[in-house]
Amino acid sequence: MPKQTSNLAKSDAIIARLGQLHPKVIDLSLGRITRLLEKLGNPHLSLPPVIHLAGTNGKGSTQAYLRAIYEAAGLRVHCSTSPHLVRFHERITLAGQQISEQALCDLLEEVETANGGDSITFFEITQAAAFLAYARIPADVLILETGLGGRVDASNVLKNPAATVITPISLDHQGFLGDTIAKIAFEKAGIMKPGVVSILAPQPLEAFDTLIRHANTINAPVFNDFEVHDETPSGFTLRIENEILDLPRPALAGHHQYINAATAIAAVRQANIPGCDGMDRDVLANGLRAASWPARLQRLEQGPLIDALPKDCTLILDGGHNIAASEAIAEWLSQQPDGETLAIVGMLDNRDPVAFLKPLAPHISAVAGIKIPGDHEAHDATTLQNAGKTCGIAQSHACSDLEQAMAVLLKENPTPSRILILGSLYLAGVVLENHS
Repeated sequence: MPKQTSNLAKSDAIIARLGQLHPKVIDLSLGRITRLLEKLGNPHLSLPPVIHLAGTNGKGSTQAYLRAIYEAAGLRVHCSTSPHLVRFHERITLAGQQISEQALCDLLEEVETANGGDSITFFEITQAAAFLAYARIPADVLILETGLGGRVDASNVLKNPAATVITPISLDHQGFLGDTIAKIAFEKAGIMKPGVVSILAPQPLEAFDTLIRHANTINAPVFNDFEVHDETPSGFTLRIENEILDLPRPALAGHHQYINAATAIAAVRQANIPGCDGMDRDVLANGLRAASWPARLQRLEQGPLIDALPKDCTLILDGGHNIAASEAIAEWLSQQPDGETLAIVGMLDNRDPVAFLKPLAPHISAVAGIKIPGDHEAHDATTLQNAGKTCGIAQSHACSDLEQAMAVLLKENPTPSRILILGSLYLAGVVLENHS
């Protein structure tokens, strides 16, 4: 995890203890969390109406649009997300506010005591703590994001969510979810429930086929009758069933954000959360404008790396780390004004850097590879340099850290229009710790 600031030492210490309760960081199962939730009085059965999200790409952004739309309608919103970028507290939002340090410590100590030292993964025991918080604090809706997969993800203990949402599926976490799109889609489909509507974002054909087959098997209704049209710098047209909505450009950058925004609107219209009947165009538009989500083509405005930028150069941060994310960034770059683009890349060593950089290569003049700071199993800088060369980026460098990478890139390319930092949410967390 990214290093946290010293004034959070108590929660850091508790989190460190919880991380030692299971020898594996990831061990997908529902048995351990079910036992713990029973000891805690089954708080997951006393939640506000839940929208449950799974998918490979776009979960966080779709959640951000959902939250912003519901808040624009005046609703109190809980949110659950992972991983965090800088502080663990980011994972738990209660009625619009990030959980406080004291509340987090109290919850973690309560679930630690209830668990009694039994073997349980970090994600499972912290998800149980989050369920306690969501059950105790009043709210109108909970937007719950899966951690990994869906079928045996620790969040998938719900009996009757208001709706499930599956965002675009692509290859990722193959070691845990399977080595084909169809296998991964089967895992994501596990959040579907009988009689509960499932909103499907546009999907690759083999993912769509798998999702539909599973939905039919368990009698889960599916909704995917929406399309994005006429994207412009100022807005887009959304057809949802027989209705046409003219909407403003989503707050988050990139073509893929139109799809994420449309998926969120479809979910809002289908979920029938009490208090938001109808959800008119103005509320939807206000939500799209207000959405915020870090490390998604985020323009950084302050911090030491900003001070090193040449005039008229922007610094962009993105935590995308798989091929689909790379393709989305490449498409965004293709739409930018003329000018040179440089990149700084750090990646975990379970990612394929050549596959990631290949879509980006036509748009990048130079790349600098760095090893992600901290205790991460990450590619070294030379591996990333070689990946850049393999992809045809002639100016490919190996650097020791962000500062050296910036200096090396700007020495050879002194007047770029933009510099991207990308390849890992963990690297994004390191950057945001000093630039937000």
